[in-house]
Amino acid sequence: MTVPPPTRCDPPADPAPAIPVPPAPADRPPRQYALDVLRIVAICGVVAIHVLGTYVANDDLRGSRDWWIATAVNIGAVWTVPVFVMISGALVLAPRAHRDGPAAFYRKRFPRILPALVAWHLIYLIGVRFLLRQEEPRGSALVQQLIDARVYTALYFLWLIAGLYVVAPVLAAFLAGGGDRRARITAGVAMGWTLAAFMLAGVMTFLDAPRPIHLGAWTMWWPYVGYFLAGWALRRVRLRGWRLGLAALLAVALLAEGVWRWGSRPDLPLVQALVPVGYLGAGVAVASVCVFLVGLALGERLRPSPGAARILVRLSDASFGVFLVHLLILAVVQWAAPGLPVGESLGVTLATCAFVVVASFAVSLGAARVPYLRAIF
Repeated sequence: MTVPPPTRCDPPADPAPAIPVPPAPADRPPRQYALDVLRIVAICGVVAIHVLGTYVANDDLRGSRDWWIATAVNIGAVWTVPVFVMISGALVLAPRAHRDGPAAFYRKRFPRILPALVAWHLIYLIGVRFLLRQEEPRGSALVQQLIDARVYTALYFLWLIAGLYVVAPVLAAFLAGGGDRRARITAGVAMGWTLAAFMLAGVMTFLDAPRPIHLGAWTMWWPYVGYFLAGWALRRVRLRGWRLGLAALLAVALLAEGVWRWGSRPDLPLVQALVPVGYLGAGVAVASVCVFLVGLALGERLRPSPGAARILVRLSDASFGVFLVHLLILAVVQWAAPGLPVGESLGVTLATCAFVVVASFAVSLGAARVPYLRAIF
């Protein structure tokens, strides 16, 4: 799925690159392996959300020890999509990416995402829904699902990223002359505005006067602009000492509270309205920023050998393909082995999750070596 960041102190000078690099433009910084590690961990979390979600959704198991274990992993990984967006912002909003103007930026970025957007919608629609699941095609319903970005689970993320790419040149131009201070203020305002909008929608529902916010294919991107900007604004922040410990503790506490509240369903309607457990809830936003900052701080210490660096970069680059293909692999597993108790046995569900992760990376890495096929990975 590519989900695919957060908050800090003034950064020290960037460390020397861990492996020799060829001459590069003066404005091109050394590779941040921390972003690669965050991306790899995040995509594994996305796979866990979707596979373990089959177990968490089983109401017959609700409240059991195994159900709570699955829920802790499933809901505890809610930070993954916001962090993916922050990683994208940290890279896409760099001035060098926009040095040659919007047209050059679009020519570079959209040939990568548009083929994937078209191809994977067709793959999941025809291959999974029509062939594997034997669904009946209905024209008007399909058009509505496309407009609403609901053709298949998680494909909304492609529309989200495409929309952020559209506005990236405007954001980058505004940020270019203001330094990190302007970037942090803008990120804070954008994120605060978005969280307030969704909080207000929750409060109005609490007051029995619902005002839902509808997101579709063309509008999926706008609530994530704050995360996108935060990735660039916080890219050089390095927490240390007690600040790093506090950020880690805060992330764990907020995610644990979200797991408890989502699993227990306490009678706290106003709290649920003000702080929903979702990508655009205030608690998840703060936790995601903390995860991003902790990841950057810990990742700064990475000094991979040349061989390890190559592997790390390849796995990181493959994460987009893993996002795209993992739900297809899960669907094929469920179709080929209908008796497999995925969603009924925690051991089998965890084993299936591990298989889907490994198989998805294998497919993505292999597809990257095949002409034409790699265009959609």
